[in-house]
Amino acid sequence: MSDPTAPMLILTTGGTIDKVYFDALSDYQVGETVVAKILEVARVRRSFRIEEVVRKDSLELDDADRAMLRDRVLAAPEQHIVITHGTDTMTETAKILADVAGKTIVLVGALAPARFGESDANFNLGMAFATAQIASPGVYITMSGSVFRADRVVKDRDKGAFVPIGD
Repeated sequence: MSDPTAPMLILTTGGTIDKVYFDALSDYQVGETVVAKILEVARVRRSFRIEEVVRKDSLELDDADRAMLRDRVLAAPEQHIVITHGTDTMTETAKILADVAGKTIVLVGALAPARFGESDANFNLGMAFATAQIASPGVYITMSGSVFRADRVVKDRDKGAFVPIGD
């Protein structure tokens, strides 16, 4: 288990977890991150810091965005990192991070915006925060009550869930 006093890093990239509904536009847009508020409401006492990398839907992330995210992970002094990310391309970003050594990296998102009362965001973020503290170094995805090795999961759009792939 990790040192409970070691700080954690949370990198935000946008995605549904931070989306805001604009009535006038009848559309969702990625807004300012709600991660700090979620952790405050949850009374998280472990030291953490939050850095916004980009504010995009994951379908809009490109190679340059992923390279910038990877650079932030590599430059971070923290060994335990949570990345909020849109679910559509989460596994693509995980592949870019797969060879980062000595760090536990957990990607997390939501299927409904955190600002919605019936969102999965708070639970998913809590799972990611816990996983980053206790999992061995590597890259993981936490969604819908499960922790997956990032190289062993895909998003099943029809089911609206992440599902494991071959062993």
